[in-house]
Amino acid sequence: MAETLFDMSAMGRPRILILGGTTEARQLAERLAGYRRYDAAISLAGRTADPRPQPLPTRIGGFGGAEGLAVFLELEKVSLLVDATHPFAARMSHNAATAAAATGVPLLGLRRPAWEAQPGDRWTRVASVAEAVSALGAAPRRVFLAIGRQEVFHFEKAPQHSYVVRSVDPVTPPLNLPETTAILAHGPFAEADELELLGKHAIDVIVAKNSGGTATYGKVAAARKLGLEVVMVERHKPAEVPTVCTCDEALERIHQRLSPVKDRGV
Repeated sequence: MAETLFDMSAMGRPRILILGGTTEARQLAERLAGYRRYDAAISLAGRTADPRPQPLPTRIGGFGGAEGLAVFLELEKVSLLVDATHPFAARMSHNAATAAAATGVPLLGLRRPAWEAQPGDRWTRVASVAEAVSALGAAPRRVFLAIGRQEVFHFEKAPQHSYVVRSVDPVTPPLNLPETTAILAHGPFAEADELELLGKHAIDVIVAKNSGGTATYGKVAAARKLGLEVVMVERHKPAEVPTVCTCDEALERIHQRLSPVKDRGV
């Protein structure tokens, strides 16, 4: 290959490719950057216009499906693939599982657990964003959309509602809705700030994805405190691959597979 993500002077070191885009992916990248015995890199899908710098060599953009990822894994001689993509990046996780199976490259999933409803929560569970639109009902409501920007177009089918849409980057093309307020912001979002936002915009209902983790849980806790309904889009069942929930667990699995020795710090 003309270019490579990996260190060509480090031949013989196990190569780890992280499919990133989450807090957990960044945490793992930070940890792996401190281990000289591994040659690690991270790949981002490129859905954010200005992604934060990563602590490892970084690739941005798609691979061309499972087949393209398989070619990449073989050409780069990757020793281990870590799927630390967003819990709702189902297509990428499917491609990772397919490519790993085709090439024989070991695959490890790093997936934070989903949120569980707590006493006082008023969740309406749905299987997709499209179902969330119907769950809002016919009567006009003030809706906080906290689902990113990729699928907000579905809500053009329910123009009777007023929407507050929060995303990292602007929604393009703009929503064809009579009343929409756009908020550009990058988490984490504290509960106190979410309480202020929900009150300021007189929100009646929140639409959220069950992403898990702490960075965006503030809106769920704030909704509980205010007694607001949350239309919660649940995850689809992921591919059956070895999976851990934390960076520490992922690092231990990596050590076990690629560096089964007592001294792993160098």
